[in-house]
Amino acid sequence: MKLWGGRFTKETNELVHNFNASISYDQKFYKQDILGSVAHVTMLAEQGILTEQEKDAITGGLQGILADIENGTLVITGESEDIHSFVEAALIQRIGEPGKKLHTGRSRNDQVALDMKLYTRDEIVMINDLLKELMEVIHRIMSENLSTFMPGFTHLQKAQPVTLAHHFGAYFEMFRRDRSRLRDIYDRMNYCPLGAGALAGTTYPLDRNYSASLLKFDGPTWNSMDSVSDRDYLIELLSAFSTIMMHMSRFCEEIILWNSNEYRFVEIDDSYSTGSSIMPQKKNPDIAELVRGKTGRVYGALISLLTTMKGLPLAYNKDMQEDKELTFDAMDTVKGCLALFTGMLDTMKFNRDVMESSAKNGFTNATDAADYLVNHGVPFRDAHGIIGRLVLLCIDRGISLDELPLEEYQHISPVFEEDIYEAISMRTCVEKRNTIGAPGEEAMREVIAANAKYLQES
Repeated sequence: MKLWGGRFTKETNELVHNFNASISYDQKFYKQDILGSVAHVTMLAEQGILTEQEKDAITGGLQGILADIENGTLVITGESEDIHSFVEAALIQRIGEPGKKLHTGRSRNDQVALDMKLYTRDEIVMINDLLKELMEVIHRIMSENLSTFMPGFTHLQKAQPVTLAHHFGAYFEMFRRDRSRLRDIYDRMNYCPLGAGALAGTTYPLDRNYSASLLKFDGPTWNSMDSVSDRDYLIELLSAFSTIMMHMSRFCEEIILWNSNEYRFVEIDDSYSTGSSIMPQKKNPDIAELVRGKTGRVYGALISLLTTMKGLPLAYNKDMQEDKELTFDAMDTVKGCLALFTGMLDTMKFNRDVMESSAKNGFTNATDAADYLVNHGVPFRDAHGIIGRLVLLCIDRGISLDELPLEEYQHISPVFEEDIYEAISMRTCVEKRNTIGAPGEEAMREVIAANAKYLQES
């Protein structure tokens, strides 16, 4: 069934039909299409445009179609151009003449705009929930590892000692911002385009506020031309998805490094690893690598939609149909990556002793050794040079600062006393950093308590 065939005297070329059709992918929002139509006819009856009998017949038919699609007795086929024409054709076949009134006061332009917004809202809620599940796993790991010492890095060089809790807390903050962005997008997009018509509204006395309330929007959109041509919310969403994927990709890169033989900080569970077809010793971090790889796929969706929209005049243009496949793919990619990444993280084992040893052997306590001298009256620049000489001595001997004998310390500076070893222990280096945001246990407990409250309330 074509919704627009009356003007034409020839059948559409099959290739043209296939090229123009969107049902292969827009069937994803069959449920949203039907729910939007139910709200539309409910409003039409409220306004006296349809009778109550017509409303009941159409609503009953639509609900039957929804039930049959979901139980598999009605199969969506590619004969229709899109999901809207499929549903309308099925409705007319089931209830006859009243079904032909479904489209009263509505265009496919505002219909598809509505469907995409309804579908996107649902996806935002699901992805927000997946982010929360990931953050709950991160929160658990943080709570269990307040005293798991490890090196913190800059330039991928060991810099200062931190804790696993502190390191994971950085990602907690990233994903918290991701959820905040999703909430902002939801609020900004939550206005109903239904009733905008093709681009200039309609002469029917529609109650757009009522339609919007039935569909749980904050209100109707304010400009009908913008209503049918707005894709800003999808561009924003793909940008937010790109940032989510970037955060996961950074995390994956670290896990890939930590899982290597050179680091051995973590062991990925067998259920989230794969082997090699030729090398029996291999245990590959494929999930982390795939998440890292799929990040580019989501970036591509954002760039594609920005490119599609950059030259389009008002109002609707068929180019805009290109928003769906790439957005659907990005949605599915983000959901899949979040679910798998969360499972991988939740089952991962941490080699705490290896982490602490790496921090010691990387001279991450060198800054604290310099601070020790400063606290004993040595100017910082002099202290910096003294510790640099000590580090060179340790490198030459293949030992850490903790292992260097006191006489060697005192040979370079007589200021050093026995308490230098306590001053540069991993625990001391971390524990004395207790300003908010630092890795000290006191500061981290405050952060963890705040995170627990956030997860409970959000």
